[in-house]
Amino acid sequence: MIRAAVEADVPAILQLIRELARYEREPDAVQADESGLLKALFGPDPAVYALVVEHEGSVVGCAIWFVNFSTWTGRHGLYLEDLIVSDQHRRSGYGRDLLAELARICIERDYGRLEWSVLDWNEPALSFYAALGAEPMTGWTVHRLTGTGLSQLAEGRDRRLGTPG
Repeated sequence: MIRAAVEADVPAILQLIRELARYEREPDAVQADESGLLKALFGPDPAVYALVVEHEGSVVGCAIWFVNFSTWTGRHGLYLEDLIVSDQHRRSGYGRDLLAELARICIERDYGRLEWSVLDWNEPALSFYAALGAEPMTGWTVHRLTGTGLSQLAEGRDRRLGTPG
């Protein structure tokens, strides 16, 4: 059963996030906590959403996503931040079911794209997505600002020089 997440699902979602971090070789990288997820998913103006999949009454997978926008198409899209299915329930169709539900959301809302990122070394995921017809976006490199770099840019300083840009 796939459904929109509810507040009571947050502990299970956080557990799935931690499981994904272990799988992606970053077990200590998770900074999220239940209160932050509650606020992000169910606060007064949520900008992120989650679907969950249940098996015998327990949450065994989730898709965490948000709306993005393409200036080229002039339409919104859906960005899948994480698709997580617990280890013991992988290869049971739940990942495909979650993606199919996200595709339905895109069609219903006239979104032009469903996009996500995959680690280059994650061959099982790459093969799975290719089998669904997803195409890798070659020629693009993801960039990210965090921590000091983010702060310095916000303060108007050039990170290389430490001076105003």
